[in-house]
Amino acid sequence: MTTPAQTPPQRTPSPCSLIGAPTDSGAGARGASMGPEALRVAGLQGALESHGLQVFDRGNLSGPANPWQPPVDGYRHLAEVVLWNRLVYDAVYAELQRGHMPILLGGDHSLGLGSISAVARYCAESGKKLRVLWLDAHADFNTSELTPSGNVHGMPVACLCGFGPVELTQLAEMPGGGPALHPSQIRQIGIRSVDAGEKRFVHEQGLEVFDMRAIDEVGMRQVMERALAGMDPDTHLHVSFDVDFLDPDIAPGVGTTVPGGPTYREAQLCMEMIADSGRLASLDIVELNPALDVRNRTAVLAVDLVESLFGKSTLMRTRPV
Repeated sequence: MTTPAQTPPQRTPSPCSLIGAPTDSGAGARGASMGPEALRVAGLQGALESHGLQVFDRGNLSGPANPWQPPVDGYRHLAEVVLWNRLVYDAVYAELQRGHMPILLGGDHSLGLGSISAVARYCAESGKKLRVLWLDAHADFNTSELTPSGNVHGMPVACLCGFGPVELTQLAEMPGGGPALHPSQIRQIGIRSVDAGEKRFVHEQGLEVFDMRAIDEVGMRQVMERALAGMDPDTHLHVSFDVDFLDPDIAPGVGTTVPGGPTYREAQLCMEMIADSGRLASLDIVELNPALDVRNRTAVLAVDLVESLFGKSTLMRTRPV
């Protein structure tokens, strides 16, 4: 007679704090500034609470308006992007200090600079290893010399690795003065749109990129196994979820749609495997643009996928301790 396997005790989840950053200063299309409210309307807080999480909504940060000006020296709206990222940095760092899991509601993906810089500083101070999963259609590894647009939402990964204006590359004020991240800490998933010069730079810096061809060839399961490999109980996992990671057929509400992204089931598997790792400790949800959406369809899908990050699954599965 087979004895049923016992379910191991689960870790008590940290309280979550929602932080709205309603700006599209780093983007090339207006509308992502409405993303935080769209996620709230789609029921994000209630969805998380339904999984037993304690959720605090800290409201929206208040920063400068989008001036909608052309690039200056290779950057559009640099002053505004810097101010918004300082606000995000302070808010995310404060929640980590409280022992809460920060969930940034964007806003455009330039905000990942402030969020991940805060996480990197916190990990350095607490002796934790940091792994970043960058779920995106784009590599976001442009510089002012490489960018065709000057939009800073195409530059955050490069800035986090030390390539960009000092106001952004030194946002974390890391011990020793280095950048917030080393390329070896990042895994990019779902990439399918990279500028020519950016592509060379990505290869030069050795970023680990699981593009859509990799997903097509080996499947999402094997991609996620590789992306999550090597983590241990001392690893802080940050997920930066750009909604344009998804195929636009299922997620039209973004400003930079790129065909050929992950399907609904591929995206669900991605999120479920992150949940299975038991290491998720901070999260960005960015680039949702309600002005381009259909009846808030993309926001509802994003909330559904975020639920999977926190344990929703088709079947009851044992979670790691």
